[in-house]
Amino acid sequence: MDLFATVSEDIKNAMKAKDKVALETLRNVKKVFLEAKTAPGANDTLSDADALKLIQKLVKQGKDSAAIYVEQGRQDLADGELAQVAVLEKYLPKQLSAEELEAELKKIIEQVGATSPKDMGKVMGVASKTLAGRAEGRAISETVKRLLN
Repeated sequence: MDLFATVSEDIKNAMKAKDKVALETLRNVKKVFLEAKTAPGANDTLSDADALKLIQKLVKQGKDSAAIYVEQGRQDLADGELAQVAVLEKYLPKQLSAEELEAELKKIIEQVGATSPKDMGKVMGVASKTLAGRAEGRAISETVKRLLN
């Protein structure tokens, strides 16, 4: 079952369970999926890889919004955002820990033959493809900078 069908099925389950947070979140995800499917050039298809990218984007937006709410002293709104992020994260592959990320990046640096910060572009190109979905771009970038310096 592809991700689109899984989300549709989970919407039904959330309705039956009367889980308002999951229902609202999953309806938003389905809306984003439908917009992507009907976008010009999409040919009414959405691959699981593209769907995962969309979910990652929504997770990042939710975390960023929560951080802004906390800065502004609105913990109630931050908690709502984080609850939605928790629902979304169930659909993402397991995220790498900092140690696992560093180990993976060391292998990639060795494989590419990078030796200085000038080689960061080469490393990031390979790393962002290899680690897609398993680590945030910002974490990858910061770790690569640290390892190359």
